Amino acid sequence: MFRSSFALRSACRGAQRSIAQPHATAKNFASRHSSSSVSRRLYSATVSASPLPPRHRPLLNRPSTLRRNPPVRYCSHRRHNMCRTQAIADTASGVNVQGRELLPANVIPRHYHVTLEPDFKKLTFDGTVVIDLDVVDDSKSISLHTLDLDIHNAKVTSGGQTISSSPAVSYDADTQATKFEFDNAVPKGSNAQLEIKFTGTLNDKMAGFYRSTYKRPDGTEGILAVTQMEPTDARRAFPCFDEPSLKAEFTVTLIADKDLTCLSNMDVASEAEVHSEISGSTKKAVTFNKSPQMSTYLVAFVIGELNVIETNEFRVPVRVYAPPGQNIEHGRFSLNLAAKTLAFYEKVFGIEFPLPKMDQIAIPDFAQGAMENWGLVTYRVVDLLLDEKVSGAATKERVAEVVQHELAHQWFGNLVTMDWWDGLWLNEGFATWASWYSCNVFFPEWKVWESYVTDNLQRALALDSLRSSHPIEVPVKKADEINQIFDAISYSKGSCVLRMISTYLGEDVFLEGVRRYLKKHAYGNTVTGDLWASLSEASGKDVEGVMRLWTKNIGFPVVTVSEKDDKTIHLKQNRFLRTGDTKPEEDQVLYPVFLGLRTKDGIDESLTLDTREGDFEVPSTDFFKLNANHTGLYRTSYTPERLKKLGAAAKEGLLSVEDRAGMIADAGALATSGYQKTSGVLNLLKGFGSETEFVVWNELISRVATVQGAWIFEDKSVRDGLEAFQLELVGPKAHEMGWEFKETDGHIEQQFKAMLFGSAGVCGDKVIIQAAKEMFAKYMAGDKSAIHPNIRGSVFSMALKYGGKEEYDAVLSFYRTSTNADERNTALRCLGRSNNTELIKQTLDMLFGGEVKDQDIYMPTAGLRSHPEGIQALFDWMVENWDELIKRLPPQLSMLGSMVTIFTSGFTKKEQLAKVEKFFADKTTTGYDQSLAQSLDSVRSKISWVERDRADVAAWVKENGYSS
Repeated sequence: MFRSSFALRSACRGAQRSIAQPHATAKNFASRHSSSSVSRRLYSATVSASPLPPRHRPLLNRPSTLRRNPPVRYCSHRRHNMCRTQAIADTASGVNVQGRELLPANVIPRHYHVTLEPDFKKLTFDGTVVIDLDVVDDSKSISLHTLDLDIHNAKVTSGGQTISSSPAVSYDADTQATKFEFDNAVPKGSNAQLEIKFTGTLNDKMAGFYRSTYKRPDGTEGILAVTQMEPTDARRAFPCFDEPSLKAEFTVTLIADKDLTCLSNMDVASEAEVHSEISGSTKKAVTFNKSPQMSTYLVAFVIGELNVIETNEFRVPVRVYAPPGQNIEHGRFSLNLAAKTLAFYEKVFGIEFPLPKMDQIAIPDFAQGAMENWGLVTYRVVDLLLDEKVSGAATKERVAEVVQHELAHQWFGNLVTMDWWDGLWLNEGFATWASWYSCNVFFPEWKVWESYVTDNLQRALALDSLRSSHPIEVPVKKADEINQIFDAISYSKGSCVLRMISTYLGEDVFLEGVRRYLKKHAYGNTVTGDLWASLSEASGKDVEGVMRLWTKNIGFPVVTVSEKDDKTIHLKQNRFLRTGDTKPEEDQVLYPVFLGLRTKDGIDESLTLDTREGDFEVPSTDFFKLNANHTGLYRTSYTPERLKKLGAAAKEGLLSVEDRAGMIADAGALATSGYQKTSGVLNLLKGFGSETEFVVWNELISRVATVQGAWIFEDKSVRDGLEAFQLELVGPKAHEMGWEFKETDGHIEQQFKAMLFGSAGVCGDKVIIQAAKEMFAKYMAGDKSAIHPNIRGSVFSMALKYGGKEEYDAVLSFYRTSTNADERNTALRCLGRSNNTELIKQTLDMLFGGEVKDQDIYMPTAGLRSHPEGIQALFDWMVENWDELIKRLPPQLSMLGSMVTIFTSGFTKKEQLAKVEKFFADKTTTGYDQSLAQSLDSVRSKISWVERDRADVAAWVKENGYSS
């Protein structure tokens, strides 16, 4: 799954990096909610010509009992605790499942036949599920997951005999499990069949089987019935054994009006006319071929009006679908890329894509960025459809990354699935790594491994430098804990660990180990140790012994470098915390740190620091650098003298782009935590004015923005001084490159120009501001060529920051009238740039005002986080609207935690922190407790940083002439 936070990532990269947020925390949310770099009931009908296998036909032929038996919703009372607490440790795999809430293991699902019919008028659905079971123990009850489903009746059969036609039904709300009890036991070793009739709601929570709305070209509203099952929302769509290890085969039948398109994971097996009791009319029943064994979270179905384009450039058909109102031709880039990527992954992974088709669909309401449902990948509109005439280079890169991420999942996650959610990183870390790997092959001119250092690596290190981080393999026990681990640890740190081990083993050996892993465990479930075993087998090295510490523990080290003589360096590792207050008990883990020593002789990848400290020989201390190309997961702390020498080495061409960007990132992070003075970092940044590479400039601007974010509530003269420094640093380069875009401009050059233009303009470059105002006026007057897509967000932001209500109204009108999702999102993100009190209120009123979809309510907050007035207003709004917020965004789903982060993480002062802590003191934080803890840790980090270096920064600003 590609988190919607990844979709916001475009705001922190490329053209929008300096515009969207000035905070370090923007990266964290970007990794959790937006762009490049990124989850989720039918009346029986009479069948005139049944498409179903004989054993399932009676389900649809039998008259419905729903009218006679009123539904009972088992959702509030508790009777029995049906959770299975398995207290054994599987020593072979190293996994301890103590305390997990699991279903009883007395039966195992083998096949589901799910039949569903939505009612678009009542916004409900009727369903029947028939589950074939293997009986492991003599059983007088069967428990499975349901959530917000009304169970009408059930039937248990075995060997052709009815065991119970009306089992007793009870519900446990804590475990979201329904229990069916019957008098006659089903014997061990037999097969059984559980048939359940149920109804549910096509909810508006973007989870389970839900509704998505869209505008048709004539202005009328249409509805799609769509799904998002990951991680634990299949139980909202049909009763099921909703655990990843309980794989089964699925046959899906969808009943719908004849003019609607029906999609599921598999291709269509048959279609027949049926009589619908919902509408009293004749509909079609579309039955899809039986799927391979897969987990419930990968099941998908879609019903609605859809347009489609198709290519036969791959071995099986590849299609892109979109509802009316979207230009389906904008899916052409993703369509062609998908066909090529599938063929590439078949070759790289050594296994053919096993399904008969690959569909991709743009969903107008989608909480995440995309979801890897096997054979039917669902996306946010902006992450699948690309209009290159109105979207910039950063957007194109994001779309490519998202598509290639989801297609990597078809092998890593779908074919081979983690045994439990603590292995989520096996899915997401690998798909993230694979998307960058494949993107580098398909678009080498994008140089994505360079930007990986300032993107994935920094996002991973930023979150993992907090006490409230978690291990890559994080113990999760309950459904409401699972959503919170779809974050920069599972995705970014997971991918960084894979990149680190691929560098250690060599790419060819690494991929050979991956192929062995996939072939050995195809259609099964795995734990992390299974991957390490395959990599060890391929390499002949003890991979688990080396890597176990990286996945089982929180955090990472900082390696402090001192020089003993002209050929010996002394290294010491300690846990790195952003707050700079690591306690001895928090610093017990000694990591195997791959040093990657760069000297004039090349790179030595053989050196490892696996003790607290040690001495290492270098050819000469005249020039050396650790963590060559920053493939290692650690920070490096050099002396000020060595940093100065490295700055000189950078100018001499001795450091790679990754080295230079990573060195700046390390220096900035070390200042945050007190390893060095902030003035020293500012001096380092000042010395990079002659830098020529986009990625390095990207990190330079990001680090200045991080300081500005921490100092945002400080004295205005200091804030203005930091802005003046940014202008002096960026302005000359912005004017040198210009902001005219030519067809001959390369992908990186486009982003480079856009980033510099935006950064210089937002910190006061008068020439650029005037140019932006002129572009804005022409654009809003109807000349759509006046603003190039690469700088649209920057121009809007400048118009709002330096303008007033007229400019605000123009951007708001543009948002309301544009039909392009990327354009609308740009406008929405920029509205908060105005710090006018009334306009701030108008922006915040949009969050629940009805014209912003729930999936997008974080977007208007982006601009508000760029100024003190907006940060304070965000928190005040959250306090005033808390009850409605948790109603719109239930805590058990993913978006509430991200919104809490947005509303609270911009603060920098003790009294502000106290207000946040007081507000949440009497709140039940289940479902977002981790996001809140991480936000508070981030605020504490800024508090300690500013208190420590307040005078240092003020003095530096004054001494360098940036303030009077």
